[in-house]
Amino acid sequence: MTDSKVALVVGASGIIGHALVETLVQDGSWSVRALRRTLVPDVETLDVDLTDAIATRDALAAAGDTTHVFYAALKPNGNLGREAEINGAMLRNLLDGLKAAGAKLQRVVHYQGAKVYGVHLGPSTAPFYEDETPRHLGPNFYYDQEDLLRERGERGDFEWSILRPDVVVGDIAGNPMNIALVIGAFAALSQETGVPLRFPGSVRTYREVLAQLTDARWLARASLWAALDPAARNQAFNLVGEPFRWERIWHKVGEALGLEVAEPLPFSLGQQMPEMAGVWQRIAERHGLEPIPFDKLVGWPFGDFIFNTEFDMVSDMGKIRRAGFTEAVSTEDCLIAALRRLGEKGYIPTFANLQP
Repeated sequence: MTDSKVALVVGASGIIGHALVETLVQDGSWSVRALRRTLVPDVETLDVDLTDAIATRDALAAAGDTTHVFYAALKPNGNLGREAEINGAMLRNLLDGLKAAGAKLQRVVHYQGAKVYGVHLGPSTAPFYEDETPRHLGPNFYYDQEDLLRERGERGDFEWSILRPDVVVGDIAGNPMNIALVIGAFAALSQETGVPLRFPGSVRTYREVLAQLTDARWLARASLWAALDPAARNQAFNLVGEPFRWERIWHKVGEALGLEVAEPLPFSLGQQMPEMAGVWQRIAERHGLEPIPFDKLVGWPFGDFIFNTEFDMVSDMGKIRRAGFTEAVSTEDCLIAALRRLGEKGYIPTFANLQP
């Protein structure tokens, strides 16, 4: 096996992919290529439409030196059957394109969310175990992709490893599923209008339900382990922070930002927050924020989903720890650090208490 490691990060502009590219570059032992684009400077990028098999093959002709794939691409669709068809084809087109280019892949690291456990269909029994939770009936694009990896692995094309985070916390803007930006923008609007920080979701979710988050940078470090460690070969692993209740995290965030926290006030962020565009414009101009349209900046409906999930979301972490990845992180520290970085990058105001 060659010592040269050439990474292809697929979905490099997303919340997982961005942290991956940063971490691979900082590691210093990898050559890094990003698909389709990256905010990290001086990284080679490929502009590839993975839904087009021929275009994908042509674009990957120069990527025959790839040794490791980190696959974090996603194309959502409201129809679950169509979503499975599209995302399954995207991964297949990528693998076929790399094979046509002569790539001798060593391992593919793939990412799945809690949807693999059927949580999008309704309450599921927690904790979630990688090898004990049966699949649900009906389409799920994670199943299609995992079956494809297993099939190619069994015929000797490559090894694979799957990581299963949940609600990834990162420091990029414009991603519809960045809960840190939902919280940061909500806090800034609360501060601007002189109201306390009030949890906008279900009171049951706030006080009773167990939730979990995954820090994007921690996930990236686990990804390097999953790409190289023999114990991660052809295995799936949950990767989530310690379970928490939103009431505790909400108070920790308020304390860190220097904001008063009051009782929850359930309402729809998706319906209410677009009406705050004028207030946000005032904030953006005063603080010199990045000129990202308010309707593109934050995924408010995602906040509604997370803040109104009224059943426990807990993934067991025993398997990955037994396999050798034992790094632990503090959920509240990761979330507050992400808020700080979002302020430093000019996506939200830098709160006085978070100044370096």
